[in-house]
Amino acid sequence: MLVIDTMRLVSVVCFTACCVVFSQCEQRAKRVVRISQGPVRGYKDPEHDLFEFYGIPYATAPTGPNKFKAPLPAPAWLSTFEAVNKDLICPQVLFPDAMGQDIMIIQENCLIANVFVPDTAETNLPVVVYVHGGAYQMGYGNFFMTKKLVQQSKKIISVTFNYRLGIPGFLCLGTNDIPGNAGMKDQVALLRWVKKNIASFGGNPDDVTIAGYSAGSSSVDLLMLSPLTKGLFNKVIPESGANLAAFSVQTDPVKKAREYASRFNVTNLDDIYELELFYKNAPLDDLFTDSFILSGKDNTFGFSPCVERKTSEESFLEESPFAILDSGNYEKVPVLYGFSNMEGLIRIVLFDTWKENMNEKFSDFLPADLQFTSDEERESVARKAKEFYFGDKAVSSETVLGYIDYFTDVLFAYATLRAVKLHVKAGNDKIYLYEYSFTDDEDPNFVVPYTNNVRGANHCAQSTAVLDVNLVFSRSEDNITEEYKNNRATMRELWTNFIITGSPVPAGSALPAWPAAGA
Repeated sequence: MLVIDTMRLVSVVCFTACCVVFSQCEQRAKRVVRISQGPVRGYKDPEHDLFEFYGIPYATAPTGPNKFKAPLPAPAWLSTFEAVNKDLICPQVLFPDAMGQDIMIIQENCLIANVFVPDTAETNLPVVVYVHGGAYQMGYGNFFMTKKLVQQSKKIISVTFNYRLGIPGFLCLGTNDIPGNAGMKDQVALLRWVKKNIASFGGNPDDVTIAGYSAGSSSVDLLMLSPLTKGLFNKVIPESGANLAAFSVQTDPVKKAREYASRFNVTNLDDIYELELFYKNAPLDDLFTDSFILSGKDNTFGFSPCVERKTSEESFLEESPFAILDSGNYEKVPVLYGFSNMEGLIRIVLFDTWKENMNEKFSDFLPADLQFTSDEERESVARKAKEFYFGDKAVSSETVLGYIDYFTDVLFAYATLRAVKLHVKAGNDKIYLYEYSFTDDEDPNFVVPYTNNVRGANHCAQSTAVLDVNLVFSRSEDNITEEYKNNRATMRELWTNFIITGSPVPAGSALPAWPAAGA
């Protein structure tokens, strides 16, 4: 169910929340920085040795008929901006159990950044920008926090942010008014904002790492290939998601737009301009439903980035990721790639619904980006894939580990390994690869359902270790085993090393050697 409050309610909630937060902030140490838009005041975090700046506009989201276009410039101000609003998110389908909060402040003009700065006199610090996940349909900058990563070393600054989601962010018709990739252009705008302003916070604008988890991982992997991002970052950390995955780029975005519009009685779905008119004039509520986005059997997640046609707007992506990687015509930077050993657990909630469907027609579950010369070839490939993962057995609770392995591979692992291979072929000798398999023996979240206590690392388990995670997904760090605490400290050390040096284990480190892929 979409939760979009009226502007009056949003204003009241925002005013009340900001007043309460501001009252609390008044009792804490302050820091004022001057960015290109005006002065900004942040406050010392009461639990971490850092200053936090929330809700700083980095761009302006267009609205009305222009809501699918690239972001507009950010606002400016004369009075000091109080950077305290933690709760602003972009319009989306809300799933309270997944989002971790029942009510957030939702508004179209949602393009804000959050900056976390260690309490140190040092300047020119390396910067990490984290892109949130959520299947390109949901999420917000502070879903996974970066405070412990910043606090552990006190040598880096982190930035999180919102970007447009779902249809407003990723509808792609290839027209001047709906060219596509609005959400990715938001991400580019954020990186340009960081380049322009991060020095004011003590960061080095020429030493920026982009990192992301799940769809955020796919995002940073795509940002690496875009002609719009040259010079905006120099290292990349994709955590569980690659640009070659079926969910990363729509195979037929106009078809997907027609399928969605068909539920609203659009007269002529084949007329691209009538289709465009429907979307430009549709109320925001009509652009979000809870039934279209996360359960694609073909390993896609509703609306996502696309390869754009040339229009009047600058294009984010003009060729397929495979074509760009295969050509080698992109900026080579150090990349820390990885996935967990049981990423496919993300699909376990659909197991009871899908197991019989997979037994009846496994070909429905092949990735959307596979191409076949005939239906016979498609069914032949499906039979071979089913046999590879399940042998001669049916998809059932007895073979649930095969189910998990299948979705681990088709959603995350294969695309990542294929990308690594293409990078190495293109001459990038600074690609680092891992599989994360740590499990905490006392945490039930690591237990695989339908098994006798088999444990595995779930989707984005490495991100859970590195970042401060919403408690829906993980227990408080105060209540985990010492082994898991040590694991998290080591993971943060590896990430910090990479953010600072471009290698997870640089010369002089006490950690075991980690050679680059292909070395």
